[in-house]
Amino acid sequence: ARPAQRLITLIGWWVVEPRLLDPPYPIILELDFMNPLTLDDLLPLEEYVARRTEFVEAHRHYCDQYRRVRIGPQVVLLFENRQTLWFRIQEMLRVARLAEPGWVRRELVAFNRLLPRRHHLQASLIFSEPGPWRKLTGDCLRMTIEKLAIPAKLVTCRPEDRAAGLAHWVEIEMERSQRRAFANIARAARIEVHCGEYQHSSNELSEEVRQSLLDDLAMSERDAA
Repeated sequence: ARPAQRLITLIGWWVVEPRLLDPPYPIILELDFMNPLTLDDLLPLEEYVARRTEFVEAHRHYCDQYRRVRIGPQVVLLFENRQTLWFRIQEMLRVARLAEPGWVRRELVAFNRLLPRRHHLQASLIFSEPGPWRKLTGDCLRMTIEKLAIPAKLVTCRPEDRAAGLAHWVEIEMERSQRRAFANIARAARIEVHCGEYQHSSNELSEEVRQSLLDDLAMSERDAA
């Protein structure tokens, strides 16, 4: 049987995968859908700073196991959701020493636009070295499920992208038939980049990554309904 990734929230404010949690983490409560982040979801600045080490470690483990896909030696695709954006917001507030509720609300408006829309996956595209990236378009990036190719849409220069400090933001829209194909773990799925001389494909997406992304699609669909 395929192990399902059970999404949970820590005392109503952070989503993590349960296998990443060891005592003395708090009691967990179920999260049923991907809601926009609000002030109530955020930790006070002082509390976050005091506990930052545990959050950084949990975030790293979560991304490594469920969200991060390496495509060749220079490109990483990090699929974003409510949990990863929670961490980004808390880090931004820490660096900026921003605590005034009015300003925090403005940042939340921008970050919430980065949550996956219905039938979409969202990801940040990260380059470790200079390359032919000025020529990069959405057509250069695609998800493949065996012979099925799903092109990405490259979105740049939006206010919400600048708020998150991202050079590139990627959307992948998946139609119903494509979602069904992606849910079939027997069919190999990969992410490919074809940009100038950079021609690389990721390893097969792991079952954990695929289930995590299917959870995103299900949650964004329920939230938009």
